[in-house]
Amino acid sequence: MSTKLLMPKATAVWLIENTTLTFDQVAEFTGLHKLEVKGIADGDVAAGVLGLSPIQSGQLTAEEIKRCEQDETAKLQMIERDLPEVQTRAKGPRYTPMTKRTEKPDAIAWLVKNYPGLSDAAIGRLLATTKDTIKSVRDRTHWNIANIKPQNPVLNGLCSQRDLDHEISKIRKSRQNLTPETATEDAVVESEETETKASETANPFAAALAAYAQAAQKKVSHEPTVEDVFGKTGSDTDE
Repeated sequence: MSTKLLMPKATAVWLIENTTLTFDQVAEFTGLHKLEVKGIADGDVAAGVLGLSPIQSGQLTAEEIKRCEQDETAKLQMIERDLPEVQTRAKGPRYTPMTKRTEKPDAIAWLVKNYPGLSDAAIGRLLATTKDTIKSVRDRTHWNIANIKPQNPVLNGLCSQRDLDHEISKIRKSRQNLTPETATEDAVVESEETETKASETANPFAAALAAYAQAAQKKVSHEPTVEDVFGKTGSDTDE
């Protein structure tokens, strides 16, 4: 595993100011372009940058610098350190300061009140909290429910406005894609009842048919007759 140079420009500044190494040698060691190294020497590049000694930082030895100063074709060799590779921390739950954790129930209450369409999973992603806590706030069974007051999580610093807008946009997209086939059964029934009532008001004959259907659903002991539905009209005919 090759060791990467720390602060290449600052190291280049120090090498130019304190050694007789060539621009090619400095460029090869620092990874900078030869013209950039020349610009540093001329004062056109990295103006105001303080030089960093690669000897003090443990990346070069004084003997190595002297060796390359004596041979313009030689290349500087960085000191290899036998150190374990830095492990990248795996992505996990977002850390919340202790002072902010007590504000999470207030934030949950605010989201539930203002955006009831947000799922528990979405709230959990925004606030880095558990489903049990969200459920207890929804059901008002939280141990501190009497003191919970809805508070905007963005203003409290528990989530960003960008993340909140992203979750809200998901709800809007799902509503826009809602079709009669995917609508809930209650919505369909309500729509049918509304249409039925409107048609009954506009057409008396439809109201009679509706009455006939209701009688059939109640399982009356006899089959409804025309007289049961419309009532007797006119006088009976002679037999």
